[in-house]
Amino acid sequence: MGAGHAHKLYRHGHSPVHALPPHCKLAAVLCFVLVVVATPREAVWAFGLYAALLAGVAAVARVPAGFLLRRMLIEVPFVAFAVLMPFVVPGDQVQFLGLSLSVPGLWGAWNVLAKGTLGVAASVLLASTTELRALLLGLERLRLPPMLVQIASFMIRYGDVITDELRRMSIARRSRGFEARGVRHWGVLGKSAGALFIRSYERGERVHLAMMSRGYTGTMPVIDQLTASRAQWTAAAALPLTALAVCLLGWTL
Repeated sequence: MGAGHAHKLYRHGHSPVHALPPHCKLAAVLCFVLVVVATPREAVWAFGLYAALLAGVAAVARVPAGFLLRRMLIEVPFVAFAVLMPFVVPGDQVQFLGLSLSVPGLWGAWNVLAKGTLGVAASVLLASTTELRALLLGLERLRLPPMLVQIASFMIRYGDVITDELRRMSIARRSRGFEARGVRHWGVLGKSAGALFIRSYERGERVHLAMMSRGYTGTMPVIDQLTASRAQWTAAAALPLTALAVCLLGWTL
């Protein structure tokens, strides 16, 4: 997959969670999220136990709570959507602090918030304990189509390059005294976006030619051959299996 690519989401460490093979962690997180989604929303206690499980994993991985919470801010748009549900979903109404709230809307908001938050937390923990390059290798090890793995690899590698290009363009505009303060400046921002697209397209062509000149034939060479022992699979399966037991209790109680 080439050289390593560090990311702000990754937190370097030497914990047992860091040491697990990436494909084991990917499978564990996927199964955990599926179990969380399958849990009935009325089993409120079950989601508390799921949160405790993730907190335990974070403790073992030595990921600070502040680090985890800051990176979970990506969930804010979903929180805003959930907050609106008690006001727009039809059904029986309850009064709270002078507000008329829909009972189905409240359950729907709780469902979105609980399951979404747990899913985001599990994903952030995965990214915090696994390098991006290792995640790509893990996806390939799990037999994800190679073309999708390559697309994801290029997106990760060149996303930062395009971001830096956008930052340089912004600095160039400000150095010429431009500050976007209203609708009348949208034209300049639109032209900047067009220029960024052209530059990105041209850079992509140059990168592709460089890769072809170095022997690229449509597949990336894989240097590391990932293997996982039975003990590692067992350790990774502890999280989803425990969550599955909680889910089954949630359906039976």
